[in-house]
Amino acid sequence: MKRNVRALQSHRKNMLKKPEFHLKNYFSKFGHNHFSAWLLLRNALIATFSVQLLTASILLVISAIRDRNKKERSFPRIELKEVQVGANRLQLYGYGRDLYEAMLAAIDTAQESIYIESYIWKDDEAGWDFKSHLAQKAAQGVEVYVIFDRIGNLVVPEDFKNSFDPAIHLLQYQAFGSIEHLIDPRRYALDHRKLLIVDGHTSFIGGYNIGSLYANSWRDTHVRIEGPASAEIARSFTDFWNRFCKKDKKISRHHPRRFDPLINLHGNDALRLAFPIRDMYIEAIHRAEHSILLSNAYFVPDGSLLEALKTAALRGVDVRILVPWTSNHVVTDWISHSYFSECLEAGIKVLGYRHAMLHAKTCTVDGQWSTVGTANLDRLSSLGNYEINVEVYSSEFAQQMERLFACDTEDAVELNAQRWHQRPWYTKLGEHILTPLRFMM
Repeated sequence: MKRNVRALQSHRKNMLKKPEFHLKNYFSKFGHNHFSAWLLLRNALIATFSVQLLTASILLVISAIRDRNKKERSFPRIELKEVQVGANRLQLYGYGRDLYEAMLAAIDTAQESIYIESYIWKDDEAGWDFKSHLAQKAAQGVEVYVIFDRIGNLVVPEDFKNSFDPAIHLLQYQAFGSIEHLIDPRRYALDHRKLLIVDGHTSFIGGYNIGSLYANSWRDTHVRIEGPASAEIARSFTDFWNRFCKKDKKISRHHPRRFDPLINLHGNDALRLAFPIRDMYIEAIHRAEHSILLSNAYFVPDGSLLEALKTAALRGVDVRILVPWTSNHVVTDWISHSYFSECLEAGIKVLGYRHAMLHAKTCTVDGQWSTVGTANLDRLSSLGNYEINVEVYSSEFAQQMERLFACDTEDAVELNAQRWHQRPWYTKLGEHILTPLRFMM
């Protein structure tokens, strides 16, 4: 009997030990497999990134060689008419030299205030012209406020950036200005806006930065607004200034809000995670019945925007997208190419501007609705940077936009779906390698 009891107890002990033994083996094997899987994933990511980096480096070298041998070319220009939109007068500009002359003339007429904001401000003839005119007005007692982005001007000499007249109020906007900002994605936003507001009544908004290169060699679009709608643009400037300036440097001048059903302002606010410009585009595309004429420097749309364009084309809307044939960012060009097949299959016409660097950010829909501004159709602009666009409900203004688009596309390269699919295998491979980077652009 005792022998049977001991045998039973021994059996129970063995039964208890066996699961423990198997469990340890299981977790040991699981841990080993998990670690091996992590190593494989890590190595795959490193290999992928290395190939992407190599591809991008090759493209940058080729681009540098190409740019070294590039000759400055003129591009077609047309005279654009000033139009009346409600209580405001609007004038489009498609040539930098004409725009700068108009901006400097407006600065010279200032009596009370000048607000100017630029993503890039070059240390060249054009850059010094603006500084000189602003200094003269500041000496006359006009309140002059200047904002530019520090990262956008990394290659601009510090002496130039720090040599503004002492009478000028200066804000050098700095993304992630402190260590704690590095863990806050909202603080990575750049100030990509380009604005000039004089006396709260005359304003300029669009894609042009300040520099001699942009004055003569780039095709961009700006609009001048004279009238009460400028007060809302001035308010946007003062809101930005007062948020990021020192406490004792805030602008006290008040610009009352003015509702205008014909002219609306949309500004991306990264700190508040508000990005209405993307929604503005999507809503306008959804409403389109006849035509969508879109010009953009860097076409890297997110899924919702791309789907809206494709759906519009499939329902019979004439959708045309004009992009630079070769831009100043060759890697972005190749990432952009990865969207073209989808666009062409949906019936979207893709055109390449080849006379100069096309930097415009514009769209007009059905000859009734238009937008001009600073936002590119990429993720940095749509869901990242501080941007600003004006939308205009006016057939007369849309007509001027359509004339400008027709001039730009008169000698543009139109992509053919069959020929595009037959492009060299190494081109397709390069685009495929860089495609994952579209989520960073």
